[in-house]
Amino acid sequence: MSTDDLPETIHVTTDEQLRAVSNLTRHRIMAVLRFEPATITQIAGRVGLAKGSSSYHVRLLERAGLVKVVRTRKVRGVTERYYAMAARAIVLPDPGAGGPDVLMRHAVADLEAAPVDGERYVRMAHLRLTEKQFTELGERMEALADEYREASDPSLPDVSLAFALFRPAPGKRVEGDAK
Repeated sequence: MSTDDLPETIHVTTDEQLRAVSNLTRHRIMAVLRFEPATITQIAGRVGLAKGSSSYHVRLLERAGLVKVVRTRKVRGVTERYYAMAARAIVLPDPGAGGPDVLMRHAVADLEAAPVDGERYVRMAHLRLTEKQFTELGERMEALADEYREASDPSLPDVSLAFALFRPAPGKRVEGDAK
């Protein structure tokens, strides 16, 4: 199966899938595989893991149905497997009230691990929007992200985009806020 035949999305629905995507190392492995297939050795080199650790994490992702073997070839009598994402995008369930948002935690960890002297755009804005404006802004942000994802060139360096549009819990005060 080539990566051109991949379904558009996989919805994470099982505990096994949720555990698989909740690990930062596996998140980074999936990031390696998002544009092109790679072998365990290639994944290990790009993520900075030992081959054994890389193999362990890839097997868990494969068992969860999030990555799959898309190509094999014989190299000196050994079958080399190329892994790719099982879909173009993964949709995580809403974490629910008080639950950790795995995707945003991974995005923050990746941002913290990015080179400090690298170019980045980080901004938080507090807005007051009607329901219609809220929905419209969310749809525009998703459409813009989709537009740039479709225009991505796998030969270029990775760029990550994370955004969250949400209504904060009412009545929560942060220590030090004026009353």
